[in-house]
Amino acid sequence: MLNASVTMRELAVGDCLALHAFSSLPEACRFQVWGPNTEEQTRDFVQGAVDARLQSPQARYVYAACLDGDLVGIGELKVRSRAHRQGEISYLVHPRVWGRGVGTAIGGGLLARGFGPLGLHRIYATCDPRNLASARVLAKLGMAHEGRHRHTALIRDGWRDSDVFSILDEEWGRMPGAG
Repeated sequence: MLNASVTMRELAVGDCLALHAFSSLPEACRFQVWGPNTEEQTRDFVQGAVDARLQSPQARYVYAACLDGDLVGIGELKVRSRAHRQGEISYLVHPRVWGRGVGTAIGGGLLARGFGPLGLHRIYATCDPRNLASARVLAKLGMAHEGRHRHTALIRDGWRDSDVFSILDEEWGRMPGAG
């Protein structure tokens, strides 16, 4: 499911400037509880992502998504419960490449890692109901809309609801190109 032109690799300390180029943009983080980031906040995020690789067991996996060699997005997979084999995905895409399948490629890469090497059973994601593009990405990934949680986060323009989407390992296994 990973778009051939999008590659994913572990986020590295050297990615701070490229990530900050879009994590500092109001439109990129409009529906998030964080941002627009200062340079220090972006550095802290990247360092936290790198440090998470040293945890045992590792519960947080953060990837840089590159298009033609340029970092244009990030994706994160968090193991929420090892006992229940549950995980959560999230992603951020540079506005200059919106509509080019980058978010779908990131999401597909995260699901493949979660259901493959990590052996998860259920992976979910949330998005602001106003973020129609993100909801379309989650639907393209085969994730089912489970419902809406009300007032889950206080963001810059008030309380934000969260639409919840999920997919199970057997559903992912039936997706074309999954695995």
